[in-house]
Amino acid sequence: MGRARTDRLRAVPLPTVLRLCGAQSDRSDPHKWHTARGVLSINGAKFMNWTRGAGGGGAIDLVMHLHGGGFKQALQWLENHFGGPLPPPSPPSQRRPDLRLPPRQPCHLQRVRNYLIVQRALPASSIDRLIRSGRLYADDRANAVFLLLGKKNQPVGAEMRGTGPVPWRGMAPGSKKDSGFFSVPSALALFSAPAAVAAGIILCESATDAISCLVLYPDHICISTAGARPDPLWLVDLIATGAPVFSGFDADATGDATAEQMIARHPSVQRLRPTRKDWNDTLRLMV
Repeated sequence: MGRARTDRLRAVPLPTVLRLCGAQSDRSDPHKWHTARGVLSINGAKFMNWTRGAGGGGAIDLVMHLHGGGFKQALQWLENHFGGPLPPPSPPSQRRPDLRLPPRQPCHLQRVRNYLIVQRALPASSIDRLIRSGRLYADDRANAVFLLLGKKNQPVGAEMRGTGPVPWRGMAPGSKKDSGFFSVPSALALFSAPAAVAAGIILCESATDAISCLVLYPDHICISTAGARPDPLWLVDLIATGAPVFSGFDADATGDATAEQMIARHPSVQRLRPTRKDWNDTLRLMV
């Protein structure tokens, strides 16, 4: 196969390859895809698998990553599927989907409360405080819903966690994770008097981890990044407050790799690693 043909196959749009391989686009983030090998983020011709800490560029690299084969096998697979004219790239979305928060269902609130207090070992006082504030509620499927708040304390998204026997986590459709976050206690005062508010800011991967972390570091503000992300847009503003910022991502390959990327971009950020896999595991071991 000639160089021109190889370059042509390398240029196959990554979303087209992902769909053909059975990957599912994330409902709240068009750049994120769920595959059999973990969660991938794509940016043009580049991709990154945050689950495995590996990435690459172009359709050939992506096929090798997804199928586990070599260069020749990837070329043959692409040739078999795209031997004719290449499909046009998917046009970028001109409008982000509107936020659709799940409706509140008070009849399921006790189940959510019991799950968080009994199974996740979170303090009843913290859970009740969040419920009273409206930042935690139950939806019609008995999921725990944690609101992400943005400017003027307005909801910009929600983390959702299932309370049934099968573990499940997700985001409300249209959530804008770069426009706000879930925090305990509320981080609104950070931008006016950070030194008086907290000894530091700890970034965690989920709302339950943030609540757990606050139990262990009660003089800090604990924020969920809603997944391991190296550079949420609001991070620069948090660093600018002058309060110490710590990357408290999970103690696994993804958490360590994401923390390294964050610190490389923002050298003032420090690593704070849970002693177990995550902060909730650490808390439950102590209870």
